[in-house]
Amino acid sequence: MNSNFPNYAERMDNLNASAIREILKLAAGGNIISFAGGLPSPESFPLEDIKKAIDIVMKEEGPQALQYCSTEGHPGLREKLLKRMAEHNGIKGQTMDNIILVNGSQQGLDLAGKIFLNKGDVVFVEEPTYLAAINAFKAYQATVIGVPTDEDGIIPEELEKMLKKYPNAKLLYVIPDFQNPTGKTMTYERRKGLIEVVNKYPIVVLEDNPYGELRYTGEMVPSIKTLDTMDKVVYMCTFSKVLAPGFRLGWMTGKKEIITKIAVAKQATDLQSGTFAQHVCNKYLELFDLDAHIKEVMEIYGHRRAVMLDALKKEMPEGVSWVVPEGGLFLWLQLPEGIDAGEALKECIKNGVAYVPGAPFYASEETAKVNTARFNFSFVDDDTLRKGVKACADTLKTFLK
Repeated sequence: MNSNFPNYAERMDNLNASAIREILKLAAGGNIISFAGGLPSPESFPLEDIKKAIDIVMKEEGPQALQYCSTEGHPGLREKLLKRMAEHNGIKGQTMDNIILVNGSQQGLDLAGKIFLNKGDVVFVEEPTYLAAINAFKAYQATVIGVPTDEDGIIPEELEKMLKKYPNAKLLYVIPDFQNPTGKTMTYERRKGLIEVVNKYPIVVLEDNPYGELRYTGEMVPSIKTLDTMDKVVYMCTFSKVLAPGFRLGWMTGKKEIITKIAVAKQATDLQSGTFAQHVCNKYLELFDLDAHIKEVMEIYGHRRAVMLDALKKEMPEGVSWVVPEGGLFLWLQLPEGIDAGEALKECIKNGVAYVPGAPFYASEETAKVNTARFNFSFVDDDTLRKGVKACADTLKTFLK
């Protein structure tokens, strides 16, 4: 047999297994307290309401809900989402030609890569950023470059320096609200500065907003899309964090020409997102108050955020610091210089707790800060949170010695 069998595509050389998924596998293998995933709490799922929606869909719309539908998605659901974005996010003036349903924001990233990226094309991301976005872009053999950030988010002056160096860069990917992994929120001034910079160059902005409605403190900041005067921003959102991730349902909003290209690419990928999930979500929005449900979700997560922050303050050794997020699902920790969070994780798992080391969230190994880590607070209960933070802190104390 040929030694090159099977002969994989070159793009596979750029892809690595998700660090989060691999850690979750380890955590599932025993009694491990996991702060690793970005999993919503099962308590947050409106099970009875969804069951009612399913029953009515099957009774009133069964044949249609089990049939194929258009690539763009359920018209009624898209209309509701357009209205919701106008009322809640300030994204107005969009029509049915400007929105498409996708299988979560993750498919949105893949489809954006599919329609924009050739081998070697440059994509800018926040440094650090959502690691599955890095993999999505690398799947199309793009060059992913991190743009420096600080406590206020991406730094427009640094972005402009990079755009001058790579003036034909194709995409800029950002998570302005409660960023994954850092939990930071980009200030309004930074958002305006970002738009001012990108308007000078032929680059498209992907604004990912999976956590934006999960705000526990502070005031809402207008989305970048509301500042978009040249139709360069594609806004992405999802039901995964506010309703249920099992629906695998999100949406993309942007320039008609871009959405049309996305639809063509999606047809080649999966034809359409699941009809049944679309009908159920549409019926849920008709029957129930999503805002009231989100308020209940925020009460759960806001409380758990406070519990984890309190536990970190009580247990963590001197030299460990963290970002206090206004919302979202994550805390970003910085360990003392010289401590490798990846090495410390191995010992933490032995002591019954897991998190995600920060290094995989950076665009390159050269820029990665190995003394960082991401902790999720949404998934486990109060007592487990406290127990897990203590186990992690005790392990880190050993490392510091």
